[in-house]
Amino acid sequence: MKKVVANADEAIQDIQDGAVLMLGGFGLCGIPENCITALVKKAVKGLTCISNNAGVDDFGLGLLLKTRQIRKMMSSYVGENAEFERQLLAGELEVDLIPQGTLATRIQMAGMGIPAFFTPAGYGTEVAEGKEVRVFNGKPHLMELALHADFAIVKAWKGDTLGNLVFRKTTRNFSSSMARAGQITIAEVEHLVQPGELDPDNIHVPGIYVHRIFQGGNYEKRIERRTVKI
Repeated sequence: MKKVVANADEAIQDIQDGAVLMLGGFGLCGIPENCITALVKKAVKGLTCISNNAGVDDFGLGLLLKTRQIRKMMSSYVGENAEFERQLLAGELEVDLIPQGTLATRIQMAGMGIPAFFTPAGYGTEVAEGKEVRVFNGKPHLMELALHADFAIVKAWKGDTLGNLVFRKTTRNFSSSMARAGQITIAEVEHLVQPGELDPDNIHVPGIYVHRIFQGGNYEKRIERRTVKI
């Protein structure tokens, strides 16, 4: 199966209104910049976005919030985005705030084919509302369901034309798990190479999980908060 597509526009061309998307990245580190820009241009709306956070006001998922294309956010941290806060308080955005470890594990479980698991995180808080509770070793645990998505969209450092991916340092974050949890996984990479050019012992996501891949460009790689020591 040919996996290489020309660009982000072609990669996301069949994402329709109401789709559930997973988008890799932690803060602004390792986000799929090209695909987010393509989604803004496509003007697809009613999206459910599963991501560690919601970007910032003028970058990352903040761009999709600005254009009101996101209906629901499933995240663990959203404190850097004023527009997110405004939409939430105005009742314009549905939000499922998930403890970060729980979010990561729910994504991992989907990729492993495990439908649910129990965790003590969130017991006794609003997170527990409506969830099954069981006691293990005298401690209450919540049942959490695996998270699946119609499309998982990630950005890697290198990839080959078979879809094998290598992430650079902390850009791996949620992306390697998300790539395994989407019905269709789209990868944009900084460097697209031929099969055999990647060290097989250093591949983070095998190509079997990746359905579309393209070489992106014009990456800004922004930093949320730049601090200097005086």
